Amino acid sequence: MTKTARPLLAALFLSLTAALAAPPTWLPHAVIYEVFPRDFSPSGDLNGVTAGLDRLHNLGVDVVWLMPIHPIGQAKRKGSFGSPYSVRDYYAIDPAYGTKDDLKRLVAQAHRRQMKVIIDIVANHTSWDSVMMQTPEFYKHNAAGQIISPVPEWEDVAALNYANPRLRAYMIDMLRYWIRDFDLDGFRCDAASMVPVGFWESAREELDKLKPGLLMLAEAHDPPLMAKAFDLDYAWPLHSTLASIFSKGEPAHELRASWLEERRQYAKGALHMRISDDHDEERAIVRFGKGGALAASTLMFTLDGVPLLYEGMEAGDTAESGSPALFEKLPVFWQIAERRPEFPRFYSALIALRKAHPALEQGATEWLRNSDDARIVTYLRKGGGEEFLVAINFSNQPFLGLLDTAGAFTEVTPGVDVPRPPTLPVLSLDAWGFRIFRKNP
Repeated sequence: MTKTARPLLAALFLSLTAALAAPPTWLPHAVIYEVFPRDFSPSGDLNGVTAGLDRLHNLGVDVVWLMPIHPIGQAKRKGSFGSPYSVRDYYAIDPAYGTKDDLKRLVAQAHRRQMKVIIDIVANHTSWDSVMMQTPEFYKHNAAGQIISPVPEWEDVAALNYANPRLRAYMIDMLRYWIRDFDLDGFRCDAASMVPVGFWESAREELDKLKPGLLMLAEAHDPPLMAKAFDLDYAWPLHSTLASIFSKGEPAHELRASWLEERRQYAKGALHMRISDDHDEERAIVRFGKGGALAASTLMFTLDGVPLLYEGMEAGDTAESGSPALFEKLPVFWQIAERRPEFPRFYSALIALRKAHPALEQGATEWLRNSDDARIVTYLRKGGGEEFLVAINFSNQPFLGLLDTAGAFTEVTPGVDVPRPPTLPVLSLDAWGFRIFRKNP
């Protein structure tokens, strides 16, 4: 193949995948909320989630993602409770979480509120005492014939073997079961890139026959997965860049570079979940501080893509759930919102602002120059005949400088009761500050 032919083929591949990847029409407007049922409510079960649906609905949540609800393995268990990602039976619900009727009630109540429910599926591995161990050929083996873990540090789980057609059939039937019997709206698929793309594409084809318009979310950042199988993946590189800015002092303009690289790698229109906090990470409020956590969320909720809220973020909670806390019981301390009232006000107002304006959901993004791009990020969101300007200070020092923009704007920053009169192109920001402006008609 000639060097000139390769770019042409790459462009053809991107155009084809763009045509094939058709996410649900509602997805670009959605806000996803991740729930760890063990820690979400005092009861720590599915009924506790159902009891919280009104609050989530009022917050502006569209999709409730339940972390794994299946029984957890006992063999090689980590911690006191074990990892929810060590699944013993894909067809069962953990008795500590409730019954199948409890899940059906949760889904029905969510649907009454125009909310969707997806569950976590851990397709790459099972617990060592899984019911599937009765069929050893479902698993990967080493040269000595012993079943192995997917990676050495995941010693509490055993790797599934997707070279086995019977395993593929078993897993697709299982996915169909949850959609057919519980009216779920899709799946968040753990470690999706560790499972063959071909399996996911076959599974998606079968699931679409049951319920068109469902959501398939890949825990991955892998363009081939988005061609036919998944509607949404993780914006991991952007998240990593954000963490490096806070922990390593990387310049803020690296966020733009990461975003541009993401655009280069993926087909036009590909959707990515924007995250600053989830169950695998140290809480954003701990890593970035209170001001930094809100600045990070401002970025993730005003960029293109689909933003994620992890339980407790909206209260400013610091209770951990990443490893090793993932294997214990650490309920969200909802009462902390009394000490941090700015958090619930911020998230409620920011989500409402996003939902009210298509430009902030899936409008075009245009990065703007400013006089200190090592600390300050500035960009425009354009769409629906509107234009918004977002400015964020990723440093602990205030900023007063210039911005490359023109026109008259009105400040609409969430949580600001008395907006400062705009002086653009002169821009001022507090330490970790953020401001959002709407261009006047």
